[in-house]
This record gives sequence, C-alpha cells and structure tokens, in this order.
Amino acid sequence: MTEALQFDLLPDKKGMWWDLLLYIPTVVALASISVSLWYNGDHNASYLFFFLTCFFSIAGFNRVFNTRLMLLPSSPVRFVVGQKSLVLVRKSGNPVSLVKNLKYFPDYAGKSFGVSGMDGAGKQQQFVFHKGQFATVANFDSAREALKRNL
Repeated sequence: MTEALQFDLLPDKKGMWWDLLLYIPTVVALASISVSLWYNGDHNASYLFFFLTCFFSIAGFNRVFNTRLMLLPSSPVRFVVGQKSLVLVRKSGNPVSLVKNLKYFPDYAGKSFGVSGMDGAGKQQQFVFHKGQFATVANFDSAREALKRNL
C-alpha cells in the first residue's frame, strides 16, 4: 500500500502571459470580423463570429483566472493522490474527493495534464494542471508519476 502524496499549487504567471498573448489577439480578430460582416450586411455570419468571440472570451477568462492564477473560489490549490482516489482542495477551502471513473490525461508536450472523475455526489469533475503551477519541475514530474501509478 502506497502512502498518499500531497502537491501544493502556485499561480502560474509566466503561463498567464502566454495565454493572454494567445487569447487577446484571437478575440480582437474575431470581434473585428464580426463587426465587419455586420456592416457589410451579412448578419448571419456576423452572429457566428460574435458567438465565437464570446466563446473564446469565456474560455480565455476561465483558463487565466481559474487554472493559471487560481483566483476563483473553485480553483484547486492543493491535491492529494491516494490509491485509486484523488482529493482536491479548492481556494474556497472545500475539498473535492474524486472516487469513481478516475482518469489521467497526459499532455504530449509534457507541460500540463488533466484529471477527471466523479465526486461522492455523482457529479463529473475535471481539472487541468500546468507545469508552472508546481514549485519545481521535479515536483511536477512526481505528480505526473503518482497520478499515472495510482489512477
């Protein structure tokens, strides 16, 4: 029987800047195309690009404020890997225990990973963790190995 391993997370400011460099130009370009199409009379295409603008804005906001900077109350700040279990502590202090359908999703680039599972209430949860959220690269690699081994 293996001992549970705890990993504390930190805000990833370097990754935040990369995400902002990705999402801000994308949102501005989509909004510009939407406005251009609107004034050229193609309202249906304009609605489509406006929807894409809103979608990328929400996705970027969530990625920066929830996973990178961990500012939202639902953001995980610590997780404990046990044998076939994962407990995440959110910024609000509420723990989330994933006990069923646990899955580990590695990133092929090796810069992030995801986990998903069902909590005790039967709600499917998913979380993404980035290399910059760990104090050291060795800590990140240790977390990946623990998740691979125990989930």
